[in-house]
Amino acid sequence: MTKIMDNGKVISQDELSKDIFSVWIKTDIAKDTLPGQFVNVYTKNPSKLLPRPISICEVAKDSIRLVYRVTGEDTGTKEFSKLKAGDDIKVLGPLGNGFPTDSKSSILIGGGIGIPPMLELAKNLEGEKMIVLGFRDSDTFLADELKQYGKVFIASEDGSTGTKGNVLDAIRENNIKADRILACGPTPMLRAIKKYASENNIECFLSLEEKMACGIGACLACTCNSSEVDSHSNVKNKRVCTEGPVFNALEVEL
Repeated sequence: MTKIMDNGKVISQDELSKDIFSVWIKTDIAKDTLPGQFVNVYTKNPSKLLPRPISICEVAKDSIRLVYRVTGEDTGTKEFSKLKAGDDIKVLGPLGNGFPTDSKSSILIGGGIGIPPMLELAKNLEGEKMIVLGFRDSDTFLADELKQYGKVFIASEDGSTGTKGNVLDAIRENNIKADRILACGPTPMLRAIKKYASENNIECFLSLEEKMACGIGACLACTCNSSEVDSHSNVKNKRVCTEGPVFNALEVEL
């Protein structure tokens, strides 16, 4: 799949909730993108040499949507949050691989900022789908949009909405079953999902979150532990930016 370094154009940007922003970018990257892939977004600050990897939330004919969290005052994401319609933004992508989208019954699980890529996946996934989302509180960004594509179940840490607890608590409480799990979110959540899938003999694919540098597999900064020896590094590692970010759960150790 061809990667494109593109000077994209901001179409619009909105703040969905506190520190969560949604930006549509006109770019040729949209022509060749799979659910679960990501882009590298470059700042204009010369002191910040490394791009920021952001999952693709939605794809239109000539544009992509990114939904991201601002992580601090002096960060690339803070700079991105100030972009307005018409501004230029440098992006590289599509990067990594995507989720399978064939017709199996599936549980889509998103936790926190792992929720955005579930939207494009839900739009493209064949077969029955149940969508389980994990939030800290009642700030359930993107939940209403996801309801257009499947039945949504919500878990919140403080119990303010849906099931009190985590995504697995919601799955158990609602007796949700399927042939396959597709998940994206923080590592502790993915670790628990992998264990649950193994115990219940469910096929499972996980999109991993790792700090990245180059995004194209050259620097080895984003390796994760794998169950097999990697042909590139000759050790039990896989590069999240190229072999991932989506892995069969059996391939990786969390």
